Amino acid sequence: MRFDSVAAVEQALREESYLPDHGLATAVYLSLAMGRPLLLEGEPGVGKTEVAKTLARILDAELVRLQCYEGIDASQALYEWDYSRQLLYARALQGGELDVNERVHELYGPDFLVERPLLKAIRAGRGAVLLIDELDRADDEFEAFLLEVLSDFSVTVPELGTIAATEPPAVVVTSNRTRELHDALKRRCLYHWIDFPDLERETEIIKLRVPGVSERLARAVATAIAELRGMDLVKPPGAAEAIDWAQALAILGADGVNGDAARDTLGWAVKNHDDLRRVEEALPGLLHD
Repeated sequence: MRFDSVAAVEQALREESYLPDHGLATAVYLSLAMGRPLLLEGEPGVGKTEVAKTLARILDAELVRLQCYEGIDASQALYEWDYSRQLLYARALQGGELDVNERVHELYGPDFLVERPLLKAIRAGRGAVLLIDELDRADDEFEAFLLEVLSDFSVTVPELGTIAATEPPAVVVTSNRTRELHDALKRRCLYHWIDFPDLERETEIIKLRVPGVSERLARAVATAIAELRGMDLVKPPGAAEAIDWAQALAILGADGVNGDAARDTLGWAVKNHDDLRRVEEALPGLLHD
C-alpha cells in the first residue's frame, strides 16, 4: 500500500479532483491497508463510482468495472469461451489443415478464453481496481456467488484449472440500496455510507470540478440543490447533478441561479418528469442569486 496515513489518502483524492470527507478517506485507507473490499452505499450521484475511478488513477492501476444488472450470472462476470473462433478452429482440424493430435486440446486453451471483469481483475491482481457497480441491481444468487469469489480471489476453469490472484486487487462495491444486501457480504467488506455533502463542501466540490466557475455561482447552485433535496423528490439531485447544472449555467454566462438560464437548464439538476413538474411549480421560491 502506498499510503501511510488517512491524511495521505485524503490529499491524493483531492489532487485528483475528488473531495472526500474524513470518514470516506478513512474507509479507503483501511480497505487498502487491510486488503478488504470497500462497500459504498448512498443515493445515486453522491460519488460512489467515482471513488473507484479516482483510486485507479492514484494507484496507477487498471480500472476493471463489473456493471451489475437484473439477470446477470456467473458466466457474464467471470469468463466464457469464444465459440465462433473455436468453431473455425475445429473446421480447420477437420479439413486436415492442422495436426489433430497436437491441436485438439487447444480448443479449450487460453487463446479461446474470453475474460470477463472478475477473471480479468483476479489475473491483474494488485495492478487492478475492481469496481463492482450497483450490486443491488443483481439477484441474491449472484450476490452469493460474488461473496465466494471475494473470499479467496480465485476461480476454477475446469479446462484450465484454478486461477488465483497472487495479490488481490483493490475492490470497491457500490449499492444504491434499492434492495438490502445480505449480511454475509457486508461482513466481508468494510462499509461506508456516502451522504449528500453539506453546503460548504458542495460549493467546494463545484468549484473544484467546474473550472472557472465563480464563488457566487457555485454557492448559489449548492444552495438551490440543497433546497431541491428538501422537497422529497423521487430522485433528489446528487453532487453530479450539481456539477452539471453549475457547468451549464457557467457556459450560459449566468452568475446566479435565477432568471431564464436557471429555468432552461433545470433538467440538468432534476432528471425525473414528475419531479420536474413539482419543481417548476415551486420555481419562484427556489431561484435566487
